[in-house]
Amino acid sequence: MRFSASTRFGIRSVLALVALTIVAVPFGLLLLLVRARWTPLLSVDDGVRDELYRYTAQRPAFATAMKMLSTAGSAPVYLTVFALVAAWLLYRRHPRPAAFAVVTVTGSPVLNSLVKRAVQRARPVVADPVTTATGLSFPSGHAQSAVVTYATLLLLFWSVMRSVWRRVAVTVAAVMVLGIGLSRVALSVHYVSDVFAGYALGLAWVVVMIAMFGAWRRELRPRVR
Repeated sequence: MRFSASTRFGIRSVLALVALTIVAVPFGLLLLLVRARWTPLLSVDDGVRDELYRYTAQRPAFATAMKMLSTAGSAPVYLTVFALVAAWLLYRRHPRPAAFAVVTVTGSPVLNSLVKRAVQRARPVVADPVTTATGLSFPSGHAQSAVVTYATLLLLFWSVMRSVWRRVAVTVAAVMVLGIGLSRVALSVHYVSDVFAGYALGLAWVVVMIAMFGAWRRELRPRVR
């Protein structure tokens, strides 16, 4: 059964709204609990912070690995990667995917900054920090950027990957997203709720961008070689 263009657009819009709701609800709940300083959440945040801090401080090799993961998820790294990706897409005459990549990746930190200013949550404090970070804590910019970065890369290149490479790419993306989030808590620069909120906000942002650039996938067909 074939649908008209308007019907397909309506279906995509509904699906996008449902997906946005699914990922926005957890973020909204975390936001409310953090603003209300809900005691059970604060207890979990403080407990995880203290346990991971002790573990990291006693294991220099683990601390070094966490610093490397944190650096891999930093703005200079992913902005450089996407500058190259956007340039390649423009060279291959795919302006819509290039615009999707640029707007999605550069808009995410702007959104993160606005939310941080609204929430005004201070970063965790420990006696002898393994590393330091400036700015506010909720939500984690590294966690949000990790989700946005790897989701965007998967979306851009999904149609040109064979099935086996798709599985590899999804696995690598999941490991990196989880590892970057872990590194921010292990280094005591974010609470665990900051990281989960960053994940949720990043997913919500990607869903919004997909809805805005709904036709971009067609420009990668036939397959880029």
